[in-house]
Amino acid sequence: MSGANPERGEAALRVGGAVLVLRPSFSALVAAEAELGLLFALVERAAAGRLALGEMVALFWHCLTDLPEAMTREAFGERVTAGGLAQATPALRTLLQQILAGR
Repeated sequence: MSGANPERGEAALRVGGAVLVLRPSFSALVAAEAELGLLFALVERAAAGRLALGEMVALFWHCLTDLPEAMTREAFGERVTAGGLAQATPALRTLLQQILAGR
C-alpha cells in the first residue's frame, strides 16, 4: 500500500526504498510557485519536455507530507535522481494533473 490517497490528489513516490506521499495542497503549491514561478508555466514547460530536474524535485519537496527524519532536500534530490525519471514520472504526472484540474 502506498499510503497515497488518490481522492485527495496524492501521489506515491518511491525514493531510497521508502514510499513517500506527495499532496498538492494549497500551501504546498503556493510554496512551490513562490520558488518556481507560475504553476501554469511549469505545466507548460513539462508538456514541452523542458521541465528541469531541479524543478521537479522542488515541486516534489514542497508537496511531501511526511519527510523522513534527517532527510535534507539535497539528499531527497539525490534519491529521486538515483531512482530515475521513469520512476518519478507517474508522481509528476499526478501532481501536474492536480495543478490543472484542482480538487
